[in-house]
Amino acid sequence: MRVRHLRSRNPPPFRHMPRTTRIALTRPVSDSLPRCELTYLSRQPIDVALANTQHGRYEALLESFGFEIQRLPTLHEQPDAVFVEDAAIALDELAVVAPMGVASRVPESKTVEEALSRWLPIARLTAPATLDGGDVLRVNRTLFVGESRRTNRQAIEQLTALLTPYGYQVIGVPVRGALHLKSACAFVGANTILANPDWLDVAPFAGLDILPSDPAEPWGASLLYTGAGLVIPTGFSGTVAALRARGLSPVEIDLSELRKAEGGPTCLSILVETKSRS
Repeated sequence: MRVRHLRSRNPPPFRHMPRTTRIALTRPVSDSLPRCELTYLSRQPIDVALANTQHGRYEALLESFGFEIQRLPTLHEQPDAVFVEDAAIALDELAVVAPMGVASRVPESKTVEEALSRWLPIARLTAPATLDGGDVLRVNRTLFVGESRRTNRQAIEQLTALLTPYGYQVIGVPVRGALHLKSACAFVGANTILANPDWLDVAPFAGLDILPSDPAEPWGASLLYTGAGLVIPTGFSGTVAALRARGLSPVEIDLSELRKAEGGPTCLSILVETKSRS
């Protein structure tokens, strides 16, 4: 697997990139992952070496879908830094950086912003807004934004003001049983949302087809739609069967150690499709 490592200070611009590039921005697992923030799960021992192996397989899977892996610097002092998605939102026209929902994670944002600025203009939300990228689900030109423990109403209002001129609609979705919106639902293509209705209000998804995750698998609705394939953690056979019954072909991957830290397949990357900027 070919991986480009990004430096954290004054990185030079990329040269000779293809006109259109599919990028997966990732960050290695921190040695301090066992000290991660937890909200809904009880703390369990985490095998950091195994977590690194699982993360590497995740990157290889994204590469097989046509993404170029761009790896951020390791932040061993930041336990949750591997969950890079929470630091920013990458859209077609710009990237949005916001104060994160947990103050201890603020140092993660700088290197994410530096990396994204290579390909996209940067816009920022300001306090008292707080927003984690794991609360933002994009379906075409609509952003569904979870009102959760990490993302507040002020962030939704600022996003609306920022993105309306670009033709995006921003819709708030109350989240009641999960850390982030995308812990409880996912876009799976074909105008369909896979959702755990026990953890969120599905009414804001009016006009979309709602496919319930298996009731025995409350975490099964957290999967990654890449446009080239669906990624779902192992252990959700009922949800996989429901997806296959719809003609979809989810790829299963073992993320067991990262799931102990309340992580899922979306939060391990920021996917960007952009033309190179020379």
